[in-house]
Amino acid sequence: MLMTFIILYLVISVAIGLYAATRVHNTADYAVAGRSLPLAVVIATTFATWFGAETVLGVSARFVSGGLGSVVEDPFGASMCLVLVGLFFAYKLYQKNLITLGDYYRQRYGRAIEVICSIIIIMSYLGWVAAQITALGLVFNLLTQGTLSLTAGMVIGTTVVLVYTLYGGMWSVALTDFVQMIVIALGLIAIAWFAADLAGGAGKVVDYAVREGKFQFFPTGGLKEWTFFFAAAITMMLGSIPQQDVFQRVMSSKNVKIAQRGPVIGGVLYLLFAFIPMFVVTSAVLVMPETAQALLTDDPQKVLPTLVMERMPLILQVAFFGALLSAIMSTASATLLAPSTTFVENILRNLRPGMSDAATLKAMRISVLGFTVCVLTYAITMQGTSIYDMVSGAYQVPLVGAFVPLVMGLYWKRATTQGALAAVVFGLGTWLVFLATPALAEAFPQQLAGLMAAFAGMLAGSLSPQWVANHIGHVHHFEGSAR
Repeated sequence: MLMTFIILYLVISVAIGLYAATRVHNTADYAVAGRSLPLAVVIATTFATWFGAETVLGVSARFVSGGLGSVVEDPFGASMCLVLVGLFFAYKLYQKNLITLGDYYRQRYGRAIEVICSIIIIMSYLGWVAAQITALGLVFNLLTQGTLSLTAGMVIGTTVVLVYTLYGGMWSVALTDFVQMIVIALGLIAIAWFAADLAGGAGKVVDYAVREGKFQFFPTGGLKEWTFFFAAAITMMLGSIPQQDVFQRVMSSKNVKIAQRGPVIGGVLYLLFAFIPMFVVTSAVLVMPETAQALLTDDPQKVLPTLVMERMPLILQVAFFGALLSAIMSTASATLLAPSTTFVENILRNLRPGMSDAATLKAMRISVLGFTVCVLTYAITMQGTSIYDMVSGAYQVPLVGAFVPLVMGLYWKRATTQGALAAVVFGLGTWLVFLATPALAEAFPQQLAGLMAAFAGMLAGSLSPQWVANHIGHVHHFEGSAR
């Protein structure tokens, strides 16, 4: 019976996505929904994209194992990313009327930086999308009580998401996200209410969390502990800003005010709702202590779904898995679309200049299919890696490689192409050195070292004599009037 409801929900999701595809007539419709989304839809698609597998399964597992301090990257850093985008980036980027974030790098620094930063952005999506695909496999494996293997579940779930994303692009993502946000919100609230009753009341759950030190947020050690804590916080807070999926939500807005307000409201909602899975999984430890302890040792990500499957009625099982699948599919669809449009707009069009709009739209759809195959293969290969680690690790690359050229290009008129190139080389190079040297990575966080090196590279490269031509072919400092 549960599977019947889940299959029906998947069919409805695909139908909504395919209906949205009828609105796609050109690349602007496919990539940024024709820049016509109202505030409610922008909030929904921002929230739903962020609220993925790592929020329901990964964050809750990390919280019950280590407390609030262990989830500083997500949801705290992740939600702050959206707030920062709305406050400091949306207005400036929306005014430029771009299709992809790579277009900004081309306008500001030239084609070399466009291609390099676009590759960085595309590569960062591997881990994030793979985490969603892994979660889809886990859900179908649990729903069928092991009849479907994790790999088979990954393939089925990915196919469902692929169908509506392939045809409808951002329109399909936006409309399905709107429905999925409602399902996520209602489903999780109902689950939390019932879980509190099972545990003897919300007060008992909170008291247990306090007693066990789960609300300890800030580190208790010295400078080293605080440094790693800060590095973890900024990984998603800043590393998620130069991402195409965030940019698409800004550029899909009907006007600049919506572009600013949507991410801020979506980010606040995301943080608030992220606490619900943490509450439910803490309830599970009280409701089924022996089972929960065994799962915490084996795979903490299974604690929450096991509570629902074993202790809750059918209607709440439907609500939970509907909400979980909504969370996963909304994130997966967005993260399949974002790198695919970036590849076509900022890499393929440089290799094949003069492509018509129809040819570009076709190429975007083909690239969605190709990227899906690559990510599915990667997810199957990475089985055993935690969903939370997949996601948080993915953001280190854009943090050290693409963030500094973006923020300095927007807010520092003297930033040059040479400075941007130095920022990318210094940032990625330092990060890779730390990554390859465990002793260094244990002494100082690799992502923070890379970010500091990127800022140093931008300053040194921009202020020193210029040898690299800028976006208009001149070898001198960027002139503000040439924007």
